[in-house]
Amino acid sequence: MTLEELTSYVVVQSATVAEAWYYVCTGLMVAIHVGFLMYEVGASRMKNAVSSGVKNLLAFAFMIPTFWLFGWYIYLAFPHGLVPMDMEGYGVPWNVSMGPMLSDQLTGVFWAAFTLFACTTASVFSGAVIERIRISSFTFLAVLLGSVCWNLGASWGWHYDGWLVTQFGYHDVAAAGVVHMIAGWFAFGVILNLGPRVGRYNADGSMNEIEGHDLRFSFIGLLMIIVGFFGFLGACLIWPGLPALGMQEVTTWTNIYGAPATMSSFAYNTLMGLGGGMIGAFWMSKGNPFWMMSGGLAGIFSCAAGLDIWYPGLAFVLGFVGGVIIIPANNLLHSIFKIDDPVGAVSIHGVAGIWGVLAMGLFASGIAGPSEAIPAVSLWGQFVGCIVMFAVGFVPGYVVSFIMKMMGWLRVPDHVQIAGIDKAELGLKATNY
Repeated sequence: MTLEELTSYVVVQSATVAEAWYYVCTGLMVAIHVGFLMYEVGASRMKNAVSSGVKNLLAFAFMIPTFWLFGWYIYLAFPHGLVPMDMEGYGVPWNVSMGPMLSDQLTGVFWAAFTLFACTTASVFSGAVIERIRISSFTFLAVLLGSVCWNLGASWGWHYDGWLVTQFGYHDVAAAGVVHMIAGWFAFGVILNLGPRVGRYNADGSMNEIEGHDLRFSFIGLLMIIVGFFGFLGACLIWPGLPALGMQEVTTWTNIYGAPATMSSFAYNTLMGLGGGMIGAFWMSKGNPFWMMSGGLAGIFSCAAGLDIWYPGLAFVLGFVGGVIIIPANNLLHSIFKIDDPVGAVSIHGVAGIWGVLAMGLFASGIAGPSEAIPAVSLWGQFVGCIVMFAVGFVPGYVVSFIMKMMGWLRVPDHVQIAGIDKAELGLKATNY
């Protein structure tokens, strides 16, 4: 076999392995949505359990065609700002690249993985608005978040040519800011206009606890989310596998920016951040099991920006801090803004996401970019990234939900809330006993 033939063989085999990898990761990411559904159904009262599940399923279903219609194009076309690049039609649904290309083994699975990233972003938002948002309004806002807002943030900070990356060295390999900050602060913007559930606050401003109907559902759901996140994080690794000038230059894994990375670093640091977050939240909450499990998620997000470079002991510390800070942050947001976030989504994703992005600047400043086009990591660059991700989430979430509120489209009427959305709007109940 000649060198040319050998090179061609390796290219084909590498593409096949990459295709299989993203196919499996995409399937595994569906577990995230199983988890969010169970998490939120358990956190809902029995009279709203079906509606909480339905809105999760609808968001998942609507995200797929909208990401195909315009979401994928937004990610690919806008890395330099709000002016689209000349893509020659690539990424739009009528382009040949968006068909069942047998000769192109990667476009379809890349699209599928990014579609599931978009679905995950929408699911993060869903728990914050349970039991009082109209299902149709939620679906519209979920599409706005997952097929428009997230795509812009990802194009700017999760693309090797994104302006945050090339101008500021923004580093966020597993989407602490790009997914979790955007989704968490989008949710905050919406719930400011949505208002609390009936009975959440008293006339004097004091807050009542409204417990879900089955904590066991939430426990299992949280664990399923963690299972699914191994697919999510696996799909954050890129296997180009293509030789540039000969066999000796075949590479293996890189991060989203093209810098060398390993699956081992992702596995090590994900587990260490998870453990640290659970222990930190368990300690801070004085043994509350709901916060313990939520702290595990926050722990992953706290080290997500630097999964490719953290020493595992530091990942544990970052996760521990994330698990500790989400509880006072959640309490502070409720006391100041009188919001109602039944699952703590703003704190777990929005606040832990900020911590994860800034931690990269605090503990990894000076790490060089993978090419001369990408500056070294800096605290300033990570701070700028935080501001951008906050704005990309909060501003559209607040503005669009405010318009919907003024039009009377956003919130379920109070008498329907009291009766239960399942019975009043769906004519269903969660159980037959």
